[in-house]
Amino acid sequence: MKIKTILFIFINSFFFVGVGGELSAQSLSDKDKAYFKKYEDSLSHMQKKVFYAKADTTKFKANAKFYHLFEEILLNTLSFDYPFDSLKDVNLRTSADKRFRIITWNIPRQDGTYNYFGFIQAMHPKTKKYELYELSDKSLTVKNPETYQSNNTKWFGMLYYTIITCGDYYTLLGWDGNDKITCRKFIDVLSFKKDGTPMFGKEVFKMPKKYPKRIMFEYNAQVTMSLQYNEALKAIVFDHLVAKDSFLEGSPQYYGPDFSYDAFVFKHGKWDLEEEVDAKNPRNKADNVKKDLGKKDKPIYAPK
Repeated sequence: MKIKTILFIFINSFFFVGVGGELSAQSLSDKDKAYFKKYEDSLSHMQKKVFYAKADTTKFKANAKFYHLFEEILLNTLSFDYPFDSLKDVNLRTSADKRFRIITWNIPRQDGTYNYFGFIQAMHPKTKKYELYELSDKSLTVKNPETYQSNNTKWFGMLYYTIITCGDYYTLLGWDGNDKITCRKFIDVLSFKKDGTPMFGKEVFKMPKKYPKRIMFEYNAQVTMSLQYNEALKAIVFDHLVAKDSFLEGSPQYYGPDFSYDAFVFKHGKWDLEEEVDAKNPRNKADNVKKDLGKKDKPIYAPK
């Protein structure tokens, strides 16, 4: 497991309250901001080849340089507090309690599949130092994503767009382009071992006859599915997916929303499944992004 330690400085201004878990650079000095901006500009220039080059080989060669430079920057003590908001093709999300930041991105291949990359910056509960954990995507080797549990070295890759704090663990909403036939969305779970190691997957879902460690929704790539956290309801509300015809049940490429909604409601530290909820489920801009199957070099999908 490749772990890098970042020195943690106890400065009152280092701790701040963010809105919705988004990043803020308000505690950085102008000199610090200028320092990170220089490296951010380098990353921004490099990402053009990473995400938009035509050849897969060009993308992955560029990504290797992008990855190592990003890693070098994230090892800097104050990087946790810098938003890197010009990196439009990278998802950066911070937990509301500032316990960790998770950074994910993907590279679309010409065959319609994706490779995922990322890091976690997490504060060790005992040493009070931030440690950098590399996320190594092993999703292609996973036969059953819903029962899969692993640490960061065997991560089931996806793009995370929402973090929900749930006491001693965190619930993550994620998106996976999968392939040209289906897309997937996930309700993933992140927790930390006593030694600080991040763990993905946990039995926190209460539903009939199933004991999943994460929830997977797979559906036709040409439709959209809404999966959002409703703060007022303390619930994850999502489109109910059904097959186009009854004889197509079990084939996710024929699944799509039927305009009804289900939800996982947070009760007593776990997520209880409630079907056919009477709750408005407003769609966001990300829900309107569709996968263009006619383009081999489709830009990265970045849900908000």
